[in-house]
Amino acid sequence: MKPLITITQVFPEKAIERLGQQFEVRYHGSGQSLSLEALGQATAESAGMVTYLSDKIDQSIIAQAQSLKIIANYGAGFNNIDVASARAKGIFVTNTPGVLHETTADFTWALILGTARCIIPADRFTREGKFHGWGAKLFLGHDVYGKTLGVIGCGEIGRAVARRATGFNMRVLYHQRNRLPESEEQLLGAEFVSLEQILSESDYLTVHVPLTDETKYMIGEKEIALMKPTAYLIHTARGKVVDDKALVSALKENRIAGAALDVFEDEPALTEGLTELDNCVILPHIGSASFDTRNTMAELVVDNIIDALEGRTPRTLVPGW
Repeated sequence: MKPLITITQVFPEKAIERLGQQFEVRYHGSGQSLSLEALGQATAESAGMVTYLSDKIDQSIIAQAQSLKIIANYGAGFNNIDVASARAKGIFVTNTPGVLHETTADFTWALILGTARCIIPADRFTREGKFHGWGAKLFLGHDVYGKTLGVIGCGEIGRAVARRATGFNMRVLYHQRNRLPESEEQLLGAEFVSLEQILSESDYLTVHVPLTDETKYMIGEKEIALMKPTAYLIHTARGKVVDDKALVSALKENRIAGAALDVFEDEPALTEGLTELDNCVILPHIGSASFDTRNTMAELVVDNIIDALEGRTPRTLVPGW
């Protein structure tokens, strides 16, 4: 019998067809997450699994594996998987880095411009028939050109976001644990600063760090208090990097100008009060959602599975495996 590959959620058809050429494929394409019981059963029966951030692959799930060779996450994140437990059982864990940074950077800039110029509330206002002619104070926003962009986490996505700032003649600040090489800083036109400085000087602050013990709630009440009242926070990283309750409070009180969130603290649940805010754009985790990028991500998932089941080390093992 062919090895069984379980795909837990919606996946591109071409990638499914490619897997089907070599393996038996069990596809759960309803768009709903598998129950813990179904996830455990799939883990027990499969040689490979295509998983998503919404699939919580903890120690109890991994313990049920019998012939599982690889857990291939369809996304750059992998904090849904107990990597240490998987490694202890010799199960590869992979993700899809290096293929979605440009798309996510485009999306980040859409959020920067959209929040700065009140695009979504202005669209809603117009659709509701409230537009009766030009007004001198109608949906006044803030300029982006010539302002200061702060990038927290200057990895692939952060650097791609920073590169785009050149066209807006922006000052670019960045903060992360390790400083970039000087040549990279010069290429980006970016200045390495402390967390306190990037919070206090940025007009547009965008977050691109992974979720770790170190970054969990790194943007909370104290950090938001350092931001300018005219500043915007853009968050497309991992939900628990930002304290959503502290952010909602700051937005309600207009202590910062606005925010745009593609991820949430307890995703998919939204923090109370978030949907009532006109100065916050909230989107359903679509940072990498372009046809080209999602297909490329799927092809990388398939490559990793084939590698693992043909006895090779997968090409994008997650850090720490």
